[in-house]
Amino acid sequence: MAELHSPEVLSGADLETWSALATVLEWLPAALDAQLQHDSGLAHFEYGVLYALASAPACTLRMSVLAGYANSSLSRLSRAVGRLESRGWVRRTPDPTDGRSTLAILTDPGRRAVDEATPGHVRTVRRLVLDPLTQAQARQLREISRRIARAIGDDDGWRPPVEAVQPG
Repeated sequence: MAELHSPEVLSGADLETWSALATVLEWLPAALDAQLQHDSGLAHFEYGVLYALASAPACTLRMSVLAGYANSSLSRLSRAVGRLESRGWVRRTPDPTDGRSTLAILTDPGRRAVDEATPGHVRTVRRLVLDPLTQAQARQLREISRRIARAIGDDDGWRPPVEAVQPG
């Protein structure tokens, strides 16, 4: 084991920063899941799939693109989409432009489900993440999150459609 004061061990401000972020990384997903499960019978991951489809042109995305947005394996995404299909909220079909790919399509009941789940989810995100911050801190959090995402991978991940972004 490395000595507690060696360069391979976090200490001081670095340890405080990391432990604060690690705590958020552990606690926030559970809090989001709990609210969505209680109010809508959805896991946060499933809500994210529905929301991404609802935001996509023609409410349709290739499964591989959706997996990229969710930072998910195709098998995990396929299981989640299977659960959403069983509820009639999503359907899958071969991509007519590339038979090797599968499209996920949000159905009308799926659109209603995401529309009904969104207000409670937004209230929770505001209460847990946005309301405790000043506008300047929210901008800093956005930039910090993007920088960390870029350090992890070349892709910025899912970004909201331009028309959904409000100034601020």
